[in-house]
Amino acid sequence: MIGPNLSAWAVKSRALTIYLMLVAVIAGAFAFVNLGRDEDPSFTIKTMLVTAVLPGATLEETQNQLTERLERRLQETTGLDALRSITRPGLVTIYVDLDGAFPPEDVRDVWQEVRNSVGDMRHTLPQGALGPFFNDNFGDVFGIIYAFTADGFSDRELRDYVDFARSELIRKVPDISKIEWIGAQDETVFVEFQPERVAAMRLDYGQIFAAIAAQNRIRPAGVINTGLENLALRVSGAFESADDILDVTLVAGDRMIRLGDIATVRHGFVDPPQPLLHVNGERAIALAISMRDGGDILQLGDEIDAAIRDITAELPIGIEPMLISNQPAVVETAIGDFTTSLYQAVAIILTVSFLTLGVRPGAVVAIAIPVTLATVFLVMSVMGIDLHRVSLGALIIALALLVDDAMTTVDSMLRRLAAGDTIAEAGAHAYRTLAAPMLTGTLITIAGFVPIGFAESQAGEYTISLFLVVAIALIASWFVAVMFTPILGGALLKPPTNPEPVEPGGIMKAYRGVLTFAMRAKWLTFAVTIAIFVVSLLGLQMVNRQFFPPSDRNELIVDFQMPRSSSIFASEDAIARVEAWLGESEDVDFWTAYIGRNVIRFYLPLAIQPPSDHHSQIVVMAKDLEARERLEEDLSEFLSENFPETISRVGPLEMGPPIGWPLQYRISGPDIEELRTQAMRLAGVVASNPGAQGVHFDWIEPARQVRVEVDQNRARRLGLSSAQLSNTLQTAVSGAPITQMRDGIYLINVVARSDSRDRISLDTLATLQVPVSGGRTVALSQFANFYYDQEQPLIWRRDRVPTLTVLADVVPGTLPEAVVTALEEDIAVLNADLPPNYAIELGGTAETSAESQASVFAVLPVMVFIMLTLLMIQLQSFKSTGMVVLLLPLGLIGVVLALLTFGRPLGFVAILGILALIGMIAKNAVILITQIEDERRNGLSPWDAAISAATNRFRPLLLAALSTILGMLPIAPTLFWGPMAFAIMGGLAVATVLTLIFLPTLYIAIHGKEDAPAGE
Repeated sequence: MIGPNLSAWAVKSRALTIYLMLVAVIAGAFAFVNLGRDEDPSFTIKTMLVTAVLPGATLEETQNQLTERLERRLQETTGLDALRSITRPGLVTIYVDLDGAFPPEDVRDVWQEVRNSVGDMRHTLPQGALGPFFNDNFGDVFGIIYAFTADGFSDRELRDYVDFARSELIRKVPDISKIEWIGAQDETVFVEFQPERVAAMRLDYGQIFAAIAAQNRIRPAGVINTGLENLALRVSGAFESADDILDVTLVAGDRMIRLGDIATVRHGFVDPPQPLLHVNGERAIALAISMRDGGDILQLGDEIDAAIRDITAELPIGIEPMLISNQPAVVETAIGDFTTSLYQAVAIILTVSFLTLGVRPGAVVAIAIPVTLATVFLVMSVMGIDLHRVSLGALIIALALLVDDAMTTVDSMLRRLAAGDTIAEAGAHAYRTLAAPMLTGTLITIAGFVPIGFAESQAGEYTISLFLVVAIALIASWFVAVMFTPILGGALLKPPTNPEPVEPGGIMKAYRGVLTFAMRAKWLTFAVTIAIFVVSLLGLQMVNRQFFPPSDRNELIVDFQMPRSSSIFASEDAIARVEAWLGESEDVDFWTAYIGRNVIRFYLPLAIQPPSDHHSQIVVMAKDLEARERLEEDLSEFLSENFPETISRVGPLEMGPPIGWPLQYRISGPDIEELRTQAMRLAGVVASNPGAQGVHFDWIEPARQVRVEVDQNRARRLGLSSAQLSNTLQTAVSGAPITQMRDGIYLINVVARSDSRDRISLDTLATLQVPVSGGRTVALSQFANFYYDQEQPLIWRRDRVPTLTVLADVVPGTLPEAVVTALEEDIAVLNADLPPNYAIELGGTAETSAESQASVFAVLPVMVFIMLTLLMIQLQSFKSTGMVVLLLPLGLIGVVLALLTFGRPLGFVAILGILALIGMIAKNAVILITQIEDERRNGLSPWDAAISAATNRFRPLLLAALSTILGMLPIAPTLFWGPMAFAIMGGLAVATVLTLIFLPTLYIAIHGKEDAPAGE
């Protein structure tokens, strides 16, 4: 017995115990109502973005002057796992990835360290560099997105109304953390010059731009102090409209020229456009809403719904908000489905209890369940654990386990009541004989979940609530069993009317016969068990591997990549063709196209890439899961047939840590050309596997360029420099910003460029008239030559080494792990054949899975130590502890059988289930061995003690196993929990049989001193 007899104290202090039970139930009910709701558990995205800009720099200059300098400093970051950078001409974005084992609570401190460290070296960056800029909110989730479309309104009017809606939402809904704009275009005023008129007036563009900027500049004009008051002086001239710009006067020699005589002004939007948003084929502007930390997504959804109704009432007809991402509805459905599963599990376990124990004993167990659950909800509320996919699944798993102690206590009390004890004596006896082994078994079961709770990885952080909830539930169930169950038993249990021994039933006789035969033929029993175990190990190789299953939401993500040099206009045209197909599909509810960028993180496990004109994504909402499956196949076929030049992928949302393309191989090396050559070889190896499809690279295509080779001597004779020529070309081609017009809260860039008729193309580049001193113009071809060339548009680096990634999808019905395993030998051969300083690394699903599993297996020694320590404390025998250890791996027989029979993969969650199964098996083994030892202390021989203990524990063990197995049926069909449920159900079923047959046989083989009695 451990400590004071809590059962005896509970019966003695009956009123206080009932009061505590009522408090637990009522407080737990309130806690359940107020628990936060979410779709998935939150986990920390341990990535920070550092961005810097060097306008006009080449790729090589950007890499040497920005990327290299910043990466050298960032390599000193605490807890760094990898630096990933993408360098484009004039722009670098660096991903600072922390190690998966880095404590989430310390991540914010590291981001501040990065800010300070980079800030200290900012002065060493080249003159004219902008930034660095930091984004440590990379993992923010924008679960609610409203899109606004306009019918009969200008783009500016639409943006003004959307801005009004944004302001109202922030004012009315306090749980909003931030609101991001999607698809909004910056306004621009274009001053379009007519070059021939500029030349005729002998004007210099630099002087024109300076005059425009000078008139619009804000400068203090002073304050006159009259002695009685202060009078501020204000100078007019600032631009209030685009037409004001045309009134700017220019001095040309002795003449005054109005700007409107040589240029036109057009008020529009940035050209080319920024990333676009389409909703059902129409351009739109969207507001993406993020919830503050600790908020309730369901409550936030209700508050935003109410606010949007009020806002819509104030919007004019023709501007309509549309909800395109509704996380509260998804969460409500998911919580509702899991709550239904929880109720089903409760009903199943109650049915098992009533049918097997009888009405009164079953009622005791039935009441113990809500008391335990209420206690669990109360502790979850205190610890800040919300209701989501993992915690609700953990509740169902815990529910299947928490009835064990109550059933064991009730069974013991019934036996003592049959022997003539009072309720108080029966409860005290149950505590005295079973409390210690039950607590040890409970702690051992919890120890089986220790690798889940202490796995230092994103996957471990994602599933940690599984460990916490199960631990809370099992400890609560032990206290309920030893304190509240005796009270409930006192009210409901009655001594048998016929206290005489009851003749064993047919099932018990059959079990006793099988057990006796197994114990007599112990070597045959061992041989058969070992043979089946070896077969299961072989069968384990046939079980499919899967890291995390896809989500069961209705969305499909279409990843659509044009050739890398494509413009955003080409991307929009191609997306429009896809949208036309979607509009004709009966399986589509609605869709949202993000053109020139990735989707915003509306769902936490999304792999987000930097924006690029060639890369678009479409979120397609199918009408249901069946429609999603049809749509995935049909849309994939349409894209492959109609867009052979693109890289496209259609798939559901992911669960678990964000990955993106499932097959990824990184190849790194110092020379770009050699790296490209070896990457092509690597891609050939990957493409050779029939399970891989859509093989491509994250970067490899060179981009075309026109090199303007300036004859510097001629240019200097004309009074031109390369900088002046670059400005002229910039103005003629893309436009050059010269000032900003102030319009309310907006700042509108004023951009100078050539008229559309004179804007140069490749055909007219040579004849471009370049202004020179003296008001003359000279054709560009007079002092420059033109060459077509290629340049690398971007470079990805990893830990300061150029790195190319080969990416691929898998064919339907194939798992990434299977393809990686098949390619392993060929990849190893290629890796060995690479030149020095070049290497191939595995990425994608397989890498993240291996890292996550390694983090779990790293904690296995701790789990083993805790289990062995608990076993030794309880059993205090190396032999008995050794028997339990020998029994533990045999549960794998049932695991493999269940996974193969039902076609379920062995993934991260299933592995967690197997580790948890170890604790369940150990718990049953400890209780049985303790019972055998008790029987021996009462004078029985090892043989008789084993028979007696096994037959006495037969019903409680079977009932506990049956309730656990059947209690998991509601989550068995689910994608996320199904593999774990089948692993536990199959493993526990076989392990229970082995506990009742193999373990007594093993005990006799180790402890037996005499042969079986002749009568057996």
